[in-house]
Amino acid sequence: MAMRKAVWGVALGMVALSAAAHAEGVKPTPVPTLQKPGFDQIREADLRADLTFLASDALLGRMSLQPGDDAAVQWIAAEFAKAGLQPGATDAKGAPSWYQIVPLVEYRPNPAANGLTLRIGAAEQSWKAPDVLGGYRDDVDLTAPLVFAGYGITAPGVGYDDYKGLDVRGKVVLVFEHEPQENDPASRFNGTGNTRHATNRVKALNAQAHGALAVLVVAEPNRKHPSNLERVNRIGGSARRVPPLPGQALPDDELRIPVLTVSDAVGAALLAKAGMTPQALQSAIDTGLAPQSRALAETSVALHLENTSRTRGVSANVVGLLPGSDPALAPETVIISAHHDHDGSTTGNGGPEIWHGADDNGSGTVGVVALARAFMANPVKPKRSILFTVFAAEERGLLGSYYMAMHPLRPLATTRAMINFDMIGRNEEASDQTTGLIEIPKDTTNRLNLIGATYSPDFNRAVQAANRSIGLDLDDRFDHENALNVFFRSDQFPFVLKDVPAMWFNTGFHPDYHHTTDTADRINYPKMTKIVKLAYLSAWRFASEAAPPAFVPDPAGH
Repeated sequence: MAMRKAVWGVALGMVALSAAAHAEGVKPTPVPTLQKPGFDQIREADLRADLTFLASDALLGRMSLQPGDDAAVQWIAAEFAKAGLQPGATDAKGAPSWYQIVPLVEYRPNPAANGLTLRIGAAEQSWKAPDVLGGYRDDVDLTAPLVFAGYGITAPGVGYDDYKGLDVRGKVVLVFEHEPQENDPASRFNGTGNTRHATNRVKALNAQAHGALAVLVVAEPNRKHPSNLERVNRIGGSARRVPPLPGQALPDDELRIPVLTVSDAVGAALLAKAGMTPQALQSAIDTGLAPQSRALAETSVALHLENTSRTRGVSANVVGLLPGSDPALAPETVIISAHHDHDGSTTGNGGPEIWHGADDNGSGTVGVVALARAFMANPVKPKRSILFTVFAAEERGLLGSYYMAMHPLRPLATTRAMINFDMIGRNEEASDQTTGLIEIPKDTTNRLNLIGATYSPDFNRAVQAANRSIGLDLDDRFDHENALNVFFRSDQFPFVLKDVPAMWFNTGFHPDYHHTTDTADRINYPKMTKIVKLAYLSAWRFASEAAPPAFVPDPAGH
């Protein structure tokens, strides 16, 4: 803990120096003349007007597969067309289209029926919610041997593999959340920050690649923070909706096996035949990055998952293209993105409750639209092409962005950078999301969090350089924490998994996050305007400089 406080002290000290420099009146770098016309088109009044509409009662919280979100999709496409972009996709007949159609399955798990049964020899134990949580787009009935696979990670670049010498074909795999040594600033897994390997989806894809039938995830027994489930339950708001929000999934998702979360008590019972306690297993792994994976003698599990309803529908990623001006570089791409959906509404005796989603993520959506207008208003165009993208179904599990990463509209190998907006409109404040987990600076009225910089220092340097014309206080705290899982909670992450240099611009959490009170009147519009202008200048650099940012596959700690 002392080391962690020291790290935060250094970070906050650097931030203080940055703020002091601005306070002393350091002159901003002039905006390049050739970029100035578009820069001047980014206006606070336009952002306010657009967001007031997008977060209004009329759109009923923009729930994926509901009419309010469909209206948002149509509005974005209309604004892209008015700005003068080209459609970025094609329809089923091959004609140009503003929409990359995203097929979805919506399902409602049956918690009364869903459960897990453990068999050790002749003895049986069974659990249901809240000890076993999760759902799957299809009904599942399976019985298979259980295997412990440590953290479930295969990371050749870090020299670590929980599956080395382990046969999981036709079996269910139990893994810990997160990754080894997460409280060690010198860990090869990005020090105290999360890497790509920390998310359950990556663990499940890895288990699937090794032949597993399902994955059970239990929180690290020696953790210094709330588990993922405990953290979500702290938020309230949409997380506690009655009835719960339905699940949604991609019918052709590359992940084809169920993933369930189990409680600490269930995890301990599942590991009864491991020969070590869960705490000792984690300690043995963390001490020297020494995998402790093993078969569990006489141990098998039965999973039963069913849904009370299951329907199909479609949403859309809205995409507009600005072709590059240099014939040699135009095939290369910079993506500017956000997501258009939020958590919808419910109807009670007192009338509808609406999750307006002004900051999350009306702010990002109108930011992308503003940038489309700005680039198209600029007489000179960047050398590389820019794909303006507003994703579907982010709140349901980054589904639109995972879909595009699986079905790219332009080659990912020549996608040079991605700027993702998600919550760019508020001042960061203490909330149930963050209290006790991360320190918040006293003054956040001019602060922007940059998330994902460790995967591309070149990207970070370009944004820092562009910021000399803007003067925001840039903060990378979320790249060095592991309690909030921030790194893999927005639409840049599926592209990071494909080795695309990508960064998430974010102004932090606040008490209105995922509550009905996230409304347009609470936005800090002057700061939001500065953030959109920073993205404009940064995107120009990515789209025009000779050397695009490099991607670092395995960032190490320090």
